[in-house]
Amino acid sequence: MSETTTLIAVAHGTRSPAGRRQMRELADAVARRRPGLDVRLCYVDVQEPKVADIVPTCTDAVVVPLLLSTGYHVRVDIAGAVAGTRFPVAAPLGPDPVLLDSLRRHLPPAADAIVLASAGSSDPLWVAGIRETAAQLPGRVELGYTSGAGPRVPDVVARLRSEGARTVAIAAYLLADGLFYRTLHSAGADTVTPPLCDDPAVADLVLRRFDAARLVTVG
Repeated sequence: MSETTTLIAVAHGTRSPAGRRQMRELADAVARRRPGLDVRLCYVDVQEPKVADIVPTCTDAVVVPLLLSTGYHVRVDIAGAVAGTRFPVAAPLGPDPVLLDSLRRHLPPAADAIVLASAGSSDPLWVAGIRETAAQLPGRVELGYTSGAGPRVPDVVARLRSEGARTVAIAAYLLADGLFYRTLHSAGADTVTPPLCDDPAVADLVLRRFDAARLVTVG
């Protein structure tokens, strides 16, 4: 890898204007932290350009998934886009202590119960990642999903209330605003943590993923 290695940042994609702005701001923050680094934002779904469109335009790159676990998009969409190149794919952003710290800092200390809310997936690697994250949050933590199989977040909140929890907090394991994130505010909890990309430390995490993948390739 050369000093002109491009960072291809691959987000999921969203129709939410706020979510689109947040992901662009994250990519811009990464670029500001590393002057001269070519940061190109692309997507696996909903938005353009797709990662498969950006990869052929680069001669030397590291692909960094702006995703919270290793799942279908990493193993299929991104892997397919880099097939036939020597571009390394960095680890996704999560699970990571940076994300856990962000969730913890925004959770009320007096909450009787926490619902770790995520998009949901049947991919076993994704499921393992979300369970790993839940195990490291304080107190009583239940999993809730905004899509896919598994208990829905409002149902989990309602059950916790019926079991005596007076204060229920939602830990939003979602990177950006969007349809899934907005549904959390009507799920019946007392508080909802902000999208993870709001935390400035996430831009540093993106660069750490880039540097780690680049170092392995150089080595």
